[in-house]
Amino acid sequence: LPGLHIFAIAFALEVSVGKTNTVMALNGSNVLLPCTFTTCIGFEDLDFTWYFNSTEMIYHGKIKSKTSEPVLVGRNPRVEFVGSTTGKDNNISIVLTDVEFSDAGKYTCHVRNPKEKKAQHNATIFLTVVHRMEETDNTVTLIIVGIVGGLIGLLILFMLIKRVVLFIIKKTQDGKKECLVSSSGNDNTENGLAGSKAEQKAPPKA
Repeated sequence: LPGLHIFAIAFALEVSVGKTNTVMALNGSNVLLPCTFTTCIGFEDLDFTWYFNSTEMIYHGKIKSKTSEPVLVGRNPRVEFVGSTTGKDNNISIVLTDVEFSDAGKYTCHVRNPKEKKAQHNATIFLTVVHRMEETDNTVTLIIVGIVGGLIGLLILFMLIKRVVLFIIKKTQDGKKECLVSSSGNDNTENGLAGSKAEQKAPPKA
């Protein structure tokens, strides 16, 4: 039934190796191979296995319940378990020690949950082994960032100068207006101009 199918999907077991499925390691170093799983209804006697290139088992563990840590069933001597399943995340990550060029390839984290009708799921991560890590030349990036930063700085400076100039012009214009108002409002009595009180005086008698 469609309803039961949707219900089953909602409780499906999920396995993840993180945001990226590629890892680069330096020859002779140790490398972390991350893996976590989620299930909505919990788990009992969960079984998880790591495979190299789909066929070679390099780690096999079992987890009784959420309150217990994994129990080792079998492993490659150069593989160490570094996860934990009693905390917030069901982490079943491993570390591959003393990496060699022959270790490059596909690593699959496989999980089976009997409580979920023996649902099983897996996720894959690809390991690349290099002789030395390439140093990234950031000169071009730094030049571009410097130019962009300089242009933004000049733009801000231009806007500040523009505001200062506009402020000065506005203040100057306001000052002129005040002068015009005060001069036009003067009483011209003393000057004897047209319309002044001087015209209203009677002419002197001869």
